Amino acid sequence: MADPSADPTRSGAKPSPENGANSKDEQLEAVRVDVEGTDLTTQQGVRIDHTDDSLTVGERGPTLLEDFHAREKITHFDHERIPERVVHARGSGAHGYFEAYESMAEYTVADFLQEPGRRTPVFVRFSTVAGSRGSADTVRDVRGFATKFFTRTGTYDLVANNFPVFFIQDGIKFPDFVHAVKPEPHNEMPQAASAHDTFWDFVSLQPEAMHMVMWLMSDRAIPRSFRMMEGFGVHTFRFVNAEGRGTFVKFHWKPMLGIHSLVWDEAQKAAGKDPDFNRRDLWEAIESGHFPEWELGVQLVPESDEFSFDFDLLDPTKIIPEEQVPVRRIGKLVLNRNPDNFFAETEQVAFHTANIVPGIDFSNDPLLQARNFSYLDTQLIRLGGPNFAQLPINRPIAPVHNNQRDGFGQMRIYRSQSSYSPNSVAGNYPRVPDGAEGAGSDPSVFSHYQERVDGVKIRKRSESFKDFYSQATLFWNSMTAPEKKHIVAAFQFELGKCTRPEIRERAVEQINHIDHDLAGMVASGIGVTPPEREIVPNHGRSSPALSQVLDRTAPIDSRRVALLAGDGVDPVHVDAIVENLGGMGVVVEVLAPHDGALATQNGNAVRADRRIATMSSVLYDAVVVPGGADSARALAGDGDAVHFLAEAFKHGKTVGAVAEGLDVLGVAPIGEVRMATSAEDLISDRGVVTQVRGPNKNRLEDFCRMFAEAMRQHRHWDRETDFVPA
Repeated sequence: MADPSADPTRSGAKPSPENGANSKDEQLEAVRVDVEGTDLTTQQGVRIDHTDDSLTVGERGPTLLEDFHAREKITHFDHERIPERVVHARGSGAHGYFEAYESMAEYTVADFLQEPGRRTPVFVRFSTVAGSRGSADTVRDVRGFATKFFTRTGTYDLVANNFPVFFIQDGIKFPDFVHAVKPEPHNEMPQAASAHDTFWDFVSLQPEAMHMVMWLMSDRAIPRSFRMMEGFGVHTFRFVNAEGRGTFVKFHWKPMLGIHSLVWDEAQKAAGKDPDFNRRDLWEAIESGHFPEWELGVQLVPESDEFSFDFDLLDPTKIIPEEQVPVRRIGKLVLNRNPDNFFAETEQVAFHTANIVPGIDFSNDPLLQARNFSYLDTQLIRLGGPNFAQLPINRPIAPVHNNQRDGFGQMRIYRSQSSYSPNSVAGNYPRVPDGAEGAGSDPSVFSHYQERVDGVKIRKRSESFKDFYSQATLFWNSMTAPEKKHIVAAFQFELGKCTRPEIRERAVEQINHIDHDLAGMVASGIGVTPPEREIVPNHGRSSPALSQVLDRTAPIDSRRVALLAGDGVDPVHVDAIVENLGGMGVVVEVLAPHDGALATQNGNAVRADRRIATMSSVLYDAVVVPGGADSARALAGDGDAVHFLAEAFKHGKTVGAVAEGLDVLGVAPIGEVRMATSAEDLISDRGVVTQVRGPNKNRLEDFCRMFAEAMRQHRHWDRETDFVPA
């Protein structure tokens, strides 16, 4: 994890000019406003003597129209809100940098990929897709992962999602899809959810959506954290090198903390306990110096291999399996600074798939082509006009010179008489650089990739796009047993919310094209007759890279552990656990039946960070109970504490106890697990780590190491069949 003291782009530090990382910070510094020590003024800079009462005739008389201060204050308030994004309305953002590992000059002239070690400033916005700005973070949904690279040759937007595919193949269907997944128009329900008739009506009639539906029903749709989810560019793009040679490229973001998700019961409860769960996690991680990191990976395909796959590279509902084309990791993204103002930065940032730079170009993917129109169009209405690129958060660090003038929100004062090209009154400036015509003539100048295109104008989908099910089957085959169980449960939950039996039946028919057994399991839970025959035999292929469960080596930096304690707790245990786990980068919080100081068994005090009843196990990654006889008795008799432990166990999290803390585990209904005895001083059974009575500080180091190893597994799925519901 990044060291904040060593980071030259951390707020307040001065990066060296050669890495280029300070230009965006300097831009933003120029518009930052500090109000400490200032006098209250109007928008015109007039200082005001009173702002709590309107100007009236006498104390109880009518308000006067001449009260310009009240009018200005209220009018601005009435116009503070701008239209929220139609999709991706709920978002969180952060500043950081991208650092290249190697030169990619063989494939692209993109400035930010030319030199190992070069740092390019970025702003990243994460989001949910379907819900409004006020919806919860932990809903079952796609997540946006949009990155704005402020390069020296222009701003590049990599507008990614946490799924590598999409619901539709052609952008003309995008309004239909969004209308279907949004709250139903007659009652504006449900919010931020796909578990309703119109969504399932649409996808069950649109078989190209079934691959994406498999991702949506998987744990990928409920990430533990923005910091623990992958990102994908979805479309096939092109790298273009100095010779004008193109290479197809797929973009991947790989989280350094591993890929982890919530479980559905936990996600629903977190939405109530903390609707800002993912937003808060991102903010607090950055504030504490646990900077989120991802590696940028690319899958490179020579143009000569365009037709060598059993799917169409232009089809956005398909992936290139990583076992077929490995992901080459070419750089690292680090987010190291939170925004100063949510509205000015996160809400006003404007991404656009067509914001590309020299060295990157499009493919003929029909969904990408539509996005290239739609993103610009939607920003015009949302941000009030064509000058939104002049907003500080959107402003490029590359110089901007053109003949675009006037319009709402124009922030530049042009002194030239000319606003057209060609011209003679301004020396024909701004003008195309001399000698820039032609691909590769100047790598800092954008030149469209040249390819021959022939054809008849038609409205017809390519036959190569019409394999709707084989990669959905690939995804199903790639899942481990617990992941498959969760997918079945998700289908049953979602379709169980549909009120029309024919929609449920049609969805099961579509699922039967993916896998016959899957369709039967889904049907059995939603009152639909299971399909009698298999449509197409399962092809048996899998891609292990699609599973989240197989990699158990992820670090535990910034993971959150709840330490449950009551009056009479053993302070040696508390100190040792906090110190040892904290040394591994884990955040430990002491939760108690009451706020404030806890009396310890040696007469000293330990301060509780929070009260158990105001928190929940769903807000933590693990839970541990230290010793102390009085503390254990208090916790065993506290319903909130018992529920906390039982719920953490139910959700597959690591649970631990030492000394008398084992007695609390005995009260909580956590299922049949083997705990340590005097004969076995320290054991871990299915993620329940226990140590017998009386361990000292040194022996607790072994407990903490074993507890940390259990946490690295993220979840302990073998508990799911035998837990007692909390």
